[in-house]
Amino acid sequence: MLAYRINEFDAPPSLETLDCPEPGPDQIKIRIRACGLNFADLLLQKGTYQDTPPLPFTPGLEVAGEVITCGTKVRNLTQGDRIAVFCGQGGLAQEGVFDANRAVRIPDSMSFEDAAALQVAYGTSHVALDHCAGLQPGETLLVTGAAGGVGLTAVEIGKLMGARVIAHARGAGKLEVARAAGADHLIEDAQDLRLAVKELGGADVVYDAVGGDVWKAAFRATNPGGRLLPIGFASGEVPQIPANHLLVKNLTVIGFYIGGYMKSHPEVMRSSIATLMEWHSEGRIHPHISHVLPLDRVTEGLELLRSRTSTGKVVITP
Repeated sequence: MLAYRINEFDAPPSLETLDCPEPGPDQIKIRIRACGLNFADLLLQKGTYQDTPPLPFTPGLEVAGEVITCGTKVRNLTQGDRIAVFCGQGGLAQEGVFDANRAVRIPDSMSFEDAAALQVAYGTSHVALDHCAGLQPGETLLVTGAAGGVGLTAVEIGKLMGARVIAHARGAGKLEVARAAGADHLIEDAQDLRLAVKELGGADVVYDAVGGDVWKAAFRATNPGGRLLPIGFASGEVPQIPANHLLVKNLTVIGFYIGGYMKSHPEVMRSSIATLMEWHSEGRIHPHISHVLPLDRVTEGLELLRSRTSTGKVVITP
């Protein structure tokens, strides 16, 4: 099989021919039809991601495909089943072996591309906004990086949950994508974010995928009693949080990392993904995929993420 391999950090990765191992007793081997790219794949390439495996390895956090073979203890899946797997690594290849308890069946109405694009981005936003922040109907949700892979899903899910959604993004084109996903108000990156949000009545929940100065402005625009979710740091700057301001405004900052939840609260993640699959079948959510590329163009796909020129998801089809 062909696989996209990282053999050295901060060095060009390579497309290599490998033998795919056979699954262990609790594992499955799948033919990978689609793999969603994530900002985490850029960090994995640099060796700075919190769950970076030892070298060499194959990146790719979320896949969809068909079961080839099952381990001897796997009872709920069989050859040919269409499944999605939040795998954490190993997705950028033609085949892969993954733990069976991470697999969920794909509805017949769902494409492999949608299934690969749904898990990390929608799973992050759904669990963060519903389970962690407890977003309520009528509250105001501010989403930064609102046209990115996770930001766009936060706009869509926030609207589904009955919130008034403010989308912040770079450029009119990206803001139009956020509007199409349900955003009620649009703020361009060049605007004064704090002032613009305050003029709209402030934010009750902040979903921030950017960090840096954007976080600082969003923090200052949060209403007393608000909740803030630091989801990512696309700006490259991890913000420092002034505890005295938390105290004075009764704010709550909620850390959320989907990979950690998959390990510590797998039942929450499985329930979330099942809900998202149901919503997709009902036509309530629509994954936005701006680029679908073959395996030999992974570098191009990652550059789309690095330059922040893509919208929604970039999907690789091995």
